[in-house]
Amino acid sequence: MSETVLEVKDLVVNYQTDDGCVEAVNGLSFSLAKKQTLGLVGETGAGKTTTALSILRLIPNPPGKIISGSITLNGRDVLAMNQEELEKMRGTDVAMIFQDPMTALNPVMTVGEQIAQVYMLHEKIGKKEAFEKAKDMLKLVGIAESRAYDYPHQFSGGMKQRVIIAIALACNPQLLLADEPTTALDVTIQAQVLELIRELIQKRDMSMVLITHDLGVVAEVCDNVAVMYAGRIVEIGTAWEIFNETAHPYTEGLFDSLPNLKQRGEELVPIKGMMPDPTNLPKGCAFCPRCPYATENCSKAVPQMRHLGGTHYVSCAAYEHAGFKLRGK
Repeated sequence: MSETVLEVKDLVVNYQTDDGCVEAVNGLSFSLAKKQTLGLVGETGAGKTTTALSILRLIPNPPGKIISGSITLNGRDVLAMNQEELEKMRGTDVAMIFQDPMTALNPVMTVGEQIAQVYMLHEKIGKKEAFEKAKDMLKLVGIAESRAYDYPHQFSGGMKQRVIIAIALACNPQLLLADEPTTALDVTIQAQVLELIRELIQKRDMSMVLITHDLGVVAEVCDNVAVMYAGRIVEIGTAWEIFNETAHPYTEGLFDSLPNLKQRGEELVPIKGMMPDPTNLPKGCAFCPRCPYATENCSKAVPQMRHLGGTHYVSCAAYEHAGFKLRGK
């Protein structure tokens, strides 16, 4: 069996705001094996970024708080770590590529200095040696080492994202959390950055959790896929299972809303309605108000995960009825 790098069980994260309690993550569970890539997919507000920040224990408190559950990284309980252990873990065991490269870098420090800080903190080496290692890291991500003396405003968006990747991978972490690493980039640069990330994780035998809205990116990069809705995983399996044996109505809706280049004349089929208010989630299935297959039972209780075969699981009450299939299947 593959060695498990990350295991999240029954994670619950809330934010206390003036408008009420935001139920951001509600009983989330998944695991990630060594050298595998998991794609977390879902609309804005599904809880994807909160999940990643929870793994690093970077939930801003207040207003956020991890209410319950467990996060195990290489057999160690992340939620039980003290501040010193957390600082050592961040960057060496697990690193994160943050969502917006335009704001993730310090504008008054050269990019070389920002990469060097990682080495100085975790490897306890001098500034000069750390800066030389920073130059090597820039070369690894396809940037000339002479650019180490430049400031972030002198880089394009794609180049900034490469710098962010260099910072994340500097200390060779075992787990990479990539939060929509290509969202702010044009299509050409997006393809280059994705190819770079894929090459680096293969070379370094890393695991990755990729957070994205883009199902095309998921198909290209990920081994496994977890579809999130309202803080829960509603369907999980290998990329092949999710794309070819789609089981949850929400996943079906995501695929139906994508343009099809082979059928240019057809209209898109959007998912009706909006994401539920996280301060007032429905009692039963959160997708029930938008679901074309919903029945009276769907609004009564949150459906449990049901095994469909292989590594494929779905959380949908409709499968309690024998022979249920999505309309497109």
